Amino acid sequence: MKNLIYMAFLLLCAQSYAGVAVIVHPSNSSAFDDSTINRIFTGKEKSFSNGNKVIPIGQDAGNPVTEEFNSKVLNKSSAQLKAYWSKLIFTGKGTPPKEAANDAEVIQSVSSNPDTIGFVSSGAVTGDVKVVKEF
Repeated sequence: MKNLIYMAFLLLCAQSYAGVAVIVHPSNSSAFDDSTINRIFTGKEKSFSNGNKVIPIGQDAGNPVTEEFNSKVLNKSSAQLKAYWSKLIFTGKGTPPKEAANDAEVIQSVSSNPDTIGFVSSGAVTGDVKVVKEF
């Protein structure tokens, strides 16, 4: 019985720390580092290193993968990020990333448009997209 409880605990821990994968279209050969990804998803970077205009796609606020991405990649809580975008929108200096409802929608968008970048749960990645960074 103890072993069963221990195994269940390990599975729960593994799921809650599944990680976040930043994905692009397979044809995108741009270079990515943590800073570039942060700058793209905070509206400070408007194009890929290949010169194409970047279209970032996030997921709905409150989604666990969004919370993890905001924390690990953007170093902001959801409340901080909401305030950040509110200020940029109000001053006309920025537009937040488009939002998808789930991993499947992000993968579909990224796989059909070479200028998109998004994030999904690491376990949701398919062969239709290319992972450029995992957190």
